[in-house]
Amino acid sequence: MTNVLVVERDASAAEAMVRNLIRQGYIARSVDTGTRALRTYRETDLVLLSLELPDMDGLEVCRSLRSGGDTPLIGVTDLEDELGRVLALQAGADDCVVKTWGFREIGARIEAVLRRTHPMPGTPGTISLRPLHMDPRTQEVRLYDCVVPVTSKEFELLYTLAATPESVLSRKDLMAKVWGSNWGRASRTIDTHVSSLRAKLGSSRWIITVRGVGYRMGHARRGPEASKS
Repeated sequence: MTNVLVVERDASAAEAMVRNLIRQGYIARSVDTGTRALRTYRETDLVLLSLELPDMDGLEVCRSLRSGGDTPLIGVTDLEDELGRVLALQAGADDCVVKTWGFREIGARIEAVLRRTHPMPGTPGTISLRPLHMDPRTQEVRLYDCVVPVTSKEFELLYTLAATPESVLSRKDLMAKVWGSNWGRASRTIDTHVSSLRAKLGSSRWIITVRGVGYRMGHARRGPEASKS
């Protein structure tokens, strides 16, 4: 869950903001001075910083937060002041909002800033090694446009090999990537899954054994062995 630090001098405004952020699914707490913000911001995922503070200039706090790290920062102003928002952005804020804006919009802007500053890893794509296709979204394997029934671990193993078809992956690497296990687990598990995949794909040539090292992706065309399903 995203941890938000609200920096706001007005106790009632801070309480309302924290309450609404929690309602939207965030972890939130508040401090009422720039000094306290500078002491605690590293423990949070995002800072919602009022630019009107009792002890320090808000823009100076903004610059100090930015120079001290890359914690996402949204400035908050009391008025519809374009110049104030521009100065906040120039001081290092990722965005700047007005207090009169609704809590839902502020929440949406928090999500937008988090997407920009901490983008999610790209979703793995479909791998096509004609005539073999693998779709990670559905964990579906198709060979010559026919669905090959595989288990979840069989799919992960095949997809891992196919993702780098020119590379040889050791049993240790495969155990770590597919099973999340260290070398202490018996590598016979991999051999069993490879054997099952070869049978289902109708050819041992789809997965090549590199003796003393591990496995790599291969390729098979239609033929006496490949015609099995």
